[in-house]
Amino acid sequence: MAVSVRMDPLIEKELEQAAKRQGITKSQFIIDAVERALGRKDPAVLYHRVMEEVRHYKVSEGALDEDLSPHKATLRQSLRAKHAHQQDEFAAYLAQREAVKNAVKGKTA
Repeated sequence: MAVSVRMDPLIEKELEQAAKRQGITKSQFIIDAVERALGRKDPAVLYHRVMEEVRHYKVSEGALDEDLSPHKATLRQSLRAKHAHQQDEFAAYLAQREAVKNAVKGKTA
């Protein structure tokens, strides 16, 4: 059944962009939204179904560095070093934020 809907041009543009991001048509986007609004598509049910399927997956470290080609081993080491550096920077940021928060508490106390 066809249904016509009048909407603000800005909302239509947002609809178009959102549908494009999801890789579906505007019609399918609207149908999905109406089904969710009517309670036919419950995001919580979908979440639980996905989590049940994912529960059976096993995560591993993958191949050992010595089993990789020299290029891949170097890339992995580089990525690990970058990750460690980012973790250190974030820890320093959190420590600085905590120090500022404590300093502000000390002034107001």
